[in-house]
Amino acid sequence: MKTVDVKLASGGYPVYLGSGLLSNGSLWRRHLGTGKTLIVSNDVVAPIYLQTLTSVLDQHDIDVHVIPDGEPNKTVATWYGIIDKLVAVQARRDATLIALGGGVVGDMAGFAAATYMRGLRFVQVPTTLLAQVDASVGGKTGINHAKGKNLVGAFHQPVAVIIDTNTLSTLPDREFNAGLAEVVKYGAIRDPEFFSWLEDHAIEIRQRKQETLDYLLHRSVRNKADIVAADENEIGIRALLNFGHSFGHALEAETHYEQFLHGEAVAIGMVVAATLSEARDLCPGGAVKRLTDLLRRFGLPVELPGSTSIKGLMAALQLDKKAVAKGLRLVLLNSVGAAVVDNDSRYDEIVAAMKQCRGETRATNKG
Repeated sequence: MKTVDVKLASGGYPVYLGSGLLSNGSLWRRHLGTGKTLIVSNDVVAPIYLQTLTSVLDQHDIDVHVIPDGEPNKTVATWYGIIDKLVAVQARRDATLIALGGGVVGDMAGFAAATYMRGLRFVQVPTTLLAQVDASVGGKTGINHAKGKNLVGAFHQPVAVIIDTNTLSTLPDREFNAGLAEVVKYGAIRDPEFFSWLEDHAIEIRQRKQETLDYLLHRSVRNKADIVAADENEIGIRALLNFGHSFGHALEAETHYEQFLHGEAVAIGMVVAATLSEARDLCPGGAVKRLTDLLRRFGLPVELPGSTSIKGLMAALQLDKKAVAKGLRLVLLNSVGAAVVDNDSRYDEIVAAMKQCRGETRATNKG
């Protein structure tokens, strides 16, 4: 078992990585409160891993709440259902929520923990690659609005993140590949050596070789922890983690959260951002090619669909929660391995980058 400490002014917490941690009773006893424990999972993960977790916690006062799987269910109604469950089991402020699942489960359970009785402790148990390397670390919680992703939310840090690497063995290829987008992001924004390592080990990664995945997970979490420690509430450097996300979130909203997994949308968003970076001469040529080549090797999409409405994407971007009064705040590249927060991209430059990534020869008269 490896441990990465997320060091915060508020105290921080450990991220544990290793095989079989889901059933590690001594580890769990360190982080549960004295009151009730509510496990929140979804209808895909629960049938696979819920029994393992409830068995190891059989000495605790446990209740379970299962939500539907998928981004379209990241709603007020789903959040309120968790709150209803907490009320029904008479949870007090000494209760603990456990988020067992992917990023949607973590965001939903975390937001419930942040808002019920003004704050409960919670433990993240991410079971997807995307959640393990990104969503579970950093304390971002929230739900979607029809007009934009994560427009309602709060910062609420977990007391621990427990990453059982065995859960990746049951992850479908599409979900696994989607998680790799967030891994690529770390290399692209701040860790050029890691980006090169990903290029050199793409085959082993796709084969899910355990030693390779262990290194990938640890380095990704270390990157995330370092940035969160430097900027807990995203007022500075933490904004770099949004590389590809402004465009990706717009794409998810424009396609009603039904066409793309989050990581797939982020992959396309990174290509759009890199294309804009090259077009504005912020970074030398070749960055887009390196990025798209690696994403393709990981089975990820790199183009906007031909049917995508540029006007719709721009409207969604205007609601992006990272926008500032001066305009859109985008994360762009100075090079592969060095990102910058930029407020100076003009409307026409952004549209041109989108069109270039959409392929105008296949998408005429879509506006």
